[in-house]
Amino acid sequence: MEDVIVVETLGKVGLIRINRPSVFNALNDDVMNALGKALDGFEADPGIGCVVLAGSEKAFAAGADIAAMQAMQFMDAYKSDFITRNWERLKTFRKPVIAAVRGVALGGGCELAMMCDLVFAAENAKFGQPEIKIGAIPGAGGTQRLPRAVGKAKAMDLCLTGRIMDAQEAERCGLVSRIYPVDRVLEEALDAARQIASYSMPVVMMLKESVNRSFEGPLNEGLLFERRTLHASFALADQKEGMAAFLEKRQPCFQDK
Repeated sequence: MEDVIVVETLGKVGLIRINRPSVFNALNDDVMNALGKALDGFEADPGIGCVVLAGSEKAFAAGADIAAMQAMQFMDAYKSDFITRNWERLKTFRKPVIAAVRGVALGGGCELAMMCDLVFAAENAKFGQPEIKIGAIPGAGGTQRLPRAVGKAKAMDLCLTGRIMDAQEAERCGLVSRIYPVDRVLEEALDAARQIASYSMPVVMMLKESVNRSFEGPLNEGLLFERRTLHASFALADQKEGMAAFLEKRQPCFQDK
């Protein structure tokens, strides 16, 4: 049986590729369980500073596997805690994750990309939440993360009509960080991941947590969290090294402590 994901360690960067090409990388329990296991491994590995999540040139992920859901009843979904039980691992992963999106990222695939910290899109990337076309609604963050990323009007447009937007529109409305040619986007994502992984890991984790707080509470609470996290960073040896290196006009040598 072919692995549904392929995991590689490239120096300080972890690479996870969804690998169900026959169904355009549709997401099922096998994929999401394997993804969670890979993330567990990379989180426990002190040598990994950033992760890239990718699919194939034609599909990041075409969505959740409809064949696995079509016969599902309410009690099946409720008792098994459908989606929550294995989709939320990416949300709780503490190190940065870059989505390298080529081809379609629709439905659950778009939601999976939105769980990542940065989205690098190929020129052929397509994004959308077309669940309404099959009598369903998004269930892994499409009605919650999408408005936070692109605003209510654009999110309503995409969710209610089911239309698909290209990479250029996705970048204009804030869903995508950068756009590259199809043959470059994965390497560009890996380069950015290497840059992030070269910094102090505790500072990177603090920064990710602080930015995420901006979506989860009032401004003043977020500002207080940011301030206290900054204060805490002054206890790090890496902060002392980073500022000393700046003053001495040399490259810092971070020790992740």
